[in-house]
Amino acid sequence: MMNRVVLVGRLTKDPDLRYTPNGVPVATFTLAVNRTFTNQQGEREADFINCVIWRKPAENVANYLKKGSLAGVDGRIQTRNYDGQDGKRVYVTEVLADSVQFLEPRNSSSQGRGDFAGNQYGGDQNDQYQPYGQNQNQRSNQNFTRANEDPFSNDGQPIDISDDDLPF
Repeated sequence: MMNRVVLVGRLTKDPDLRYTPNGVPVATFTLAVNRTFTNQQGEREADFINCVIWRKPAENVANYLKKGSLAGVDGRIQTRNYDGQDGKRVYVTEVLADSVQFLEPRNSSSQGRGDFAGNQYGGDQNDQYQPYGQNQNQRSNQNFTRANEDPFSNDGQPIDISDDDLPF
């Protein structure tokens, strides 16, 4: 059996970071993912998908993503239920993220200060955030476009991504 989800979309609001009673960080956010087709009026619709990520990657998501940020999520579908305040059972379906990729620079106006595109944060709780500096990890950063070279950085328009454009 297989349960795998890969999404690319934009955050609808800033991530919500909380901590369990044991001090484990958990972040929740909603990703707006464009559909690959248009409706009868020729408009493109989107799905709004709730995502959850735990531990150090949750803190990274909360610190480095904000409303409108483009992100890639790799994870699995999870369902759960609980009793609501009105006594009725509430069912929730969400993506439990294994990793989140930041797909655009954090601040398009900064240059060479450790901002990045395409860096992945996920994995186990011992991961440490280490931004790429100008002289650090140049080899692994060489295929990424700098913010000042990005033709879409200041456009402000949504970017339609087709399945053919995705590397996976």
